[in-house]
Amino acid sequence: MLNFIYYPVSFIMWVWHKVFGFVLGENNGFAWALSVVFLVFTLRLILYKPFVSQVRSMRKMQEMAPEMQKLRKKYANDRQKLATEMQKLQQENGANPIMGCLPILVQVPVFIGLFHVLREFKPGKTENYVFNAAENASFVDSNVLGAKLGAAIWPLQNTSGVEQLGGSYVSQWIVMIPLMIAAGVFTHITARHSVARQQAQIAAGTAAANPQAEIMQKLMLYVFPIGVVVGAPFLPLAILFYWVSNNLWTLWQQHHVYKKIDVEEARQREKSVESAKNLAPRPGQKPVRKDGKQTEAPAESTKDAEEEIREIADDPVPGSDGASADSAPDSGSGSVNSSNGSGNGAGRNGSATNGAKPGAKKPGAKPVNRRPQGSKKKGGGKRR
Repeated sequence: MLNFIYYPVSFIMWVWHKVFGFVLGENNGFAWALSVVFLVFTLRLILYKPFVSQVRSMRKMQEMAPEMQKLRKKYANDRQKLATEMQKLQQENGANPIMGCLPILVQVPVFIGLFHVLREFKPGKTENYVFNAAENASFVDSNVLGAKLGAAIWPLQNTSGVEQLGGSYVSQWIVMIPLMIAAGVFTHITARHSVARQQAQIAAGTAAANPQAEIMQKLMLYVFPIGVVVGAPFLPLAILFYWVSNNLWTLWQQHHVYKKIDVEEARQREKSVESAKNLAPRPGQKPVRKDGKQTEAPAESTKDAEEEIREIADDPVPGSDGASADSAPDSGSGSVNSSNGSGNGAGRNGSATNGAKPGAKKPGAKPVNRRPQGSKKKGGGKRR
């Protein structure tokens, strides 16, 4: 039923066995063990780009966690609206939850396929997917330091045991115990590296704490490594080579990809800061619009300026020759016109024309009836 998985897995393993068998010999146990190891490396190399996408998607999902929490509170009673808004938020930020699970979802069927292919290596079989009868017999007879690659100490259903393949329990335990410990330790180290990074992001404020994620972290740190150690005697020895090599690749890949993404994000932050500095107006410079024109003064500032001009125009000019408070200054001559139409009035600074002293009255000049500021003439007469 799962031949679409079994055949590709067995083909990749067959290719690598041909490569290492050419160097070490086709019946050499290390050639078979290395074919399993490089099967892992080949599949993980194919999944490298999806893993990078997974890391980026997880980072964006962590950054979006506070906004998603707000949406959950806002639409607590409307699940359909909540799903729509969350999907919209993910699209706006370029996050894809499926990409976060893709590498793991692909590795699970690969593990199942490899387990199935390994347990099909049995004495007397004429074929095992792409392997022929001679290659099947070569795998059954091969060993690594006396331990059979296809044998399990406590075999499950349809799994070959040590006695069935003609091996020794002592040799099997001697090789298996270090691999069991290594598999558990590397699983714990890989999980700890990932958890430490998530906690650092929460402490920095770039991600929000999640109770479900904390439970998953504890499972990754302790339950999974213990499960590998406890379950190892029930699996063929070649599966432990797969598990150790897979964890070593994951540890290297996490360090390499996280470091690369951190450098990219640091560069983006530097570019953003520099771009903001370049767009910021210089000291004393008026803000410039996108079309290149200077922005106009705010309406309130313009209104205040107009009121100030009116107040200046309404104030009586000291030292003027009978100048009315309602007369406006003539910008051309710099003098104030008098109420009788004379052009010999005093300037705004109080200096009189024609050598007259400031504030002096001309002979025969009529006294000026000064009105309080803002008062109007009786009779509704117009101002001159």
